[in-house]
Amino acid sequence: MRYLHTMVRVKDLDASLDFYCNKLGLKLIRRKDYEQGRFTLAYLAAPGDEERAKAETSPELELTYNWDTEDYDGGRNFGHLAYLVDDIYASCQKLQDAGVTILRPPRDGHMAFIRSPDGISIELLQKGDRLAPQEPWVSMENTGSW
Repeated sequence: MRYLHTMVRVKDLDASLDFYCNKLGLKLIRRKDYEQGRFTLAYLAAPGDEERAKAETSPELELTYNWDTEDYDGGRNFGHLAYLVDDIYASCQKLQDAGVTILRPPRDGHMAFIRSPDGISIELLQKGDRLAPQEPWVSMENTGSW
């Protein structure tokens, strides 16, 4: 058995692709419209995993966009996606500069949480050892829930 992907339903595919690709840094591997079923699937991979994802040997994030209007709530009961990052502070700063709210700042130099436009919690974890505490993150309060 092998882990393949995590699927999340999205309400606005363009906003979701902007968030996951342009802000979080994932790469669009493939996208297909299913006219008869009235939905689109977009598969994303973490940077550096593009070739493995194309060969179906790396886990992916599947965004499912149903063309007919439907409200999705309860993103929190989904749990969360988790990504390992090289520098938690630089990653959070880049996201914040792009307009993403850091819900749980990386005060500990190890972990942070953000949310997608559809309310999916995303955990960012520092690769390797925790980084030394650094401002403004140490003093930053939590925002909302994750």
